[in-house]
Amino acid sequence: MMRQPVLKGELLELRPLRPEDFDDLYAVASDPLIWEQHPHNTRYQEEVFRKFFRDALASGGALIAIDSETGRVIGSSRYAGYDKEKSQVEIGWTFLARSHWGGVYNKEMKRLMLEHAFKFVNNVVFVIGKQNFRSQKAVEKLGAVRVGSTVDGGGADCFVYRIAAVNQADSNGSPSRLHARTDRNESPGFDAWPTARRRE
Repeated sequence: MMRQPVLKGELLELRPLRPEDFDDLYAVASDPLIWEQHPHNTRYQEEVFRKFFRDALASGGALIAIDSETGRVIGSSRYAGYDKEKSQVEIGWTFLARSHWGGVYNKEMKRLMLEHAFKFVNNVVFVIGKQNFRSQKAVEKLGAVRVGSTVDGGGADCFVYRIAAVNQADSNGSPSRLHARTDRNESPGFDAWPTARRRE
């Protein structure tokens, strides 16, 4: 799976994260209110964010979000945990500038990332802190279904959500409609999800 594509929508563009993006991305991430409900809520601190940024670069799946109208950096997200056997990948570590909260930017970001992921896999998972109600509501609006729980590498309790691709034609005859499966018995191994990573 290509985990660092260039994806373009009407509101924003996603491209691979680069080392020289640190200052622009930290300018967004330095807002403490972004991390208020996050299990790891000190990421607004520069040294904490530097580690997050280094990990993002090393992951090989990090994308930076750019406002299409202004050209300004507005956030980041990441693909991780690609599993060819399970036909699964994770989307997470997502944050957006508060100026771009309200749903439309996050919705387009996730739509672009989901459409790209479903070219390669049948399942996308999101791992979200149990107190991160904003992110939980955001993925539920996308159609994701809670399928279990786990503990991340920092010891935080998290919920696991899943959204699956169902190949059925839409009104234009396209076979790419997204649909969330609700059969928890078909969950792709959430109870054994690795705990060494931090996502939403």
